[in-house]
Formats: sequence, C-alpha cells, structure tokens
Amino acid sequence: MKRRDFVAAAGAATLLTACGEAKDCSTGDSVQGTTSTKTINWTMVTTWPPGFQGLGTGAEYLAEQINKLSNGRMKVKVYGAGELVPALQVFDAVSSGSVEMGHGASYYWKGKLPAASFFTSVPFGLNAQEMNSWLLKAGGLELWQELYAPYNLIPMPGGNTDIQMAGWFNKEINSIEDIQGLKMRIPGLGGEVLKRAGGTPELIAGGEIFSALEMGRIDAAEFVGPYNDLALGFYKAAKYYYYPGWQEPCANLEAIINKEAMEKLPAELQKIVKAACLIANEDMLAEFSHKNSEALKTLVEKHNVSVKRLPDDVLNRFEEISEELVAEQGNHDELSKRIYQSYMDFKGKSFEWRKISQSL
Repeated sequence: MKRRDFVAAAGAATLLTACGEAKDCSTGDSVQGTTSTKTINWTMVTTWPPGFQGLGTGAEYLAEQINKLSNGRMKVKVYGAGELVPALQVFDAVSSGSVEMGHGASYYWKGKLPAASFFTSVPFGLNAQEMNSWLLKAGGLELWQELYAPYNLIPMPGGNTDIQMAGWFNKEINSIEDIQGLKMRIPGLGGEVLKRAGGTPELIAGGEIFSALEMGRIDAAEFVGPYNDLALGFYKAAKYYYYPGWQEPCANLEAIINKEAMEKLPAELQKIVKAACLIANEDMLAEFSHKNSEALKTLVEKHNVSVKRLPDDVLNRFEEISEELVAEQGNHDELSKRIYQSYMDFKGKSFEWRKISQSL
C-alpha cells in the first residue's frame, strides 16, 4: 500500500507539473492559489456493490487520492450501489446535483444517450491502451464531455478492467443456433448484438447477477472477468466460462462530476480532481491485469471451471451485427456522428499498428 501511495503521489506530481509549475497540462490555464482552509465535503455514489473489489474499491481509491492530494481540503465519501441511490440512478443523481460525483460505466446510460456506449466499450473495438490513447490524445475526452454537458456533467476516465470474458453459461455453445432464445445479462452494445442474433439481453446490476443466474431467471451472464467473477461466485451458478470478451475488449469506467460543484472549487482543486481520476484510471487497469490471471488459475484448478472459446461462426455473426449496430449508434444526431467518426478513424489507424506490433 505504501508503494501504491508513492506511485499515486508521483503520478499526481507529474500530472500537475509536467507542463510547468503553474499550468494545467490539459488546457494550459494558469493555476490560481488560495489560502482557504475550509474542508469541502463531497459525496460519490457508484454503480458497484459496496466495497466490491476492483470496481467498488477503485472508486474508493479515487476518493482517497482526492483527499490526499488536496491535503485534506477535500473529503469525498463513497456510497456503493443501493446505499444512497440505486445502481442505475447514479447518472441522474449527479446530474441533478443531489450528489457531487459518481462512478460507473457510460454504457449504462445508452437509453438516454446512445453514443455514450462509445466511451465504455464497443464490441470488437479498442482495447484498454487504445481507449486511453483515443480519449487523452485524439479528442475522445472532449467529445465525451460535450455529450454530457447538457446534463450538467463532466466525465473523466475513472478506471479500466481491460478485456473481459464472454461470460458464464448454463449450457455449451456449439453454434449460432444455441444463441436463439438465450436469456443473458449483458449491457451496452453487446446486449443489442445478442438481441439481433436471436437472444434476449437483460440489464441487471452487478450485485443481483448471481441470484438471477442461480434461480434460472437468465441462462447466461457476463460481468467483468476472473477477478470479479470469482469473488461473486458465478462458478457456483454456471458451469461453462466462455472467451473471448468480444462485447468488451476493454471496459473504460467513468467518474462523473456535477459541473456546478466542480466550478465552485478553487482552480487548483479542480486540477487535483482531474489528476486523481487519471491516477485511479491507471491503477485499476494495473490491478485487473495482475489479478485476472491469478483468479483464472483458481477457477480452473480449484473449482474445476470449464473454460471454452466461442465457436467461430458465433463470433463471426456477432462481428457482422456489431459493425451494423455501431454505425447506427453513430447516426442519431450530429454529435453522435462526430463521435462515431472519431472513434472509427482512430480504430482504423490503431488496428493497423496492432496487427504489426502484437503479431508475436
């Protein structure tokens, strides 16, 4: 933990000073000083079960960084899903100003904003490294903030789980025919792909997935990957664990901040909040990359989980549908078109490099 704190502090120092002692790296704006000693208290609500490893603890880590980097001038208290607001009402709670901050995933809000899915994950799309590059270096973050602006929200990257698993199934999947009528917990664009392939997607909060799977309300479920899936005990409710995570080649998580609350902060505290988000983003990715391999070994060797690859005809059909669906998501309005074009332009360039650089 001491090493983790050291890395966080070093990262914050780099983020806050790399462009000059009195400049913000993202905008070049001058940082204004303040002599105020009043503690500013914020509330963060999340879409994750309270204290849930990786996701819930990632939100808590973000809050801790804000507290520490501000030298106690800010204190952010975290509430898990259901403790203050239900998991799927986080967006509305932060938008209304009921709370100052939230932590979740943008594709939960695709009912309000279809283009929001681009900022969590797109089936067969960018991986975690590429997503960070698009957001931070190729204009993705600016488009994301423009999309959320009418809702009085400022989004920031708040973590990444890396590539996920395709999910847990109560039966073997041998062909695309086995997808017909399959009831599966799967959010975002992946759920829409499943629907068009003949399945029935359901959006269920993380803390409710196990009971739905165990009681037969659903036939399959995807959540994250071995690290979280082991903790939730999904291996007790389903026998088959499928890969690859076609639906989420990465899962970029979001920290959403009420715009009015942010603007009330002194300028240097605004910089600290943003810097803390970027630190938490990198920390979560490192944690999942490390823990997933350990958890997968436990699932296989201790719990005798059957790990299987989805058949090629299933993956090929899913990819065909995905291409059509993603294009539709990028055609709702002018902003959606710009988001889609930016994402696809970056994907085209990035995949050409990926084919060469990751060909070993």
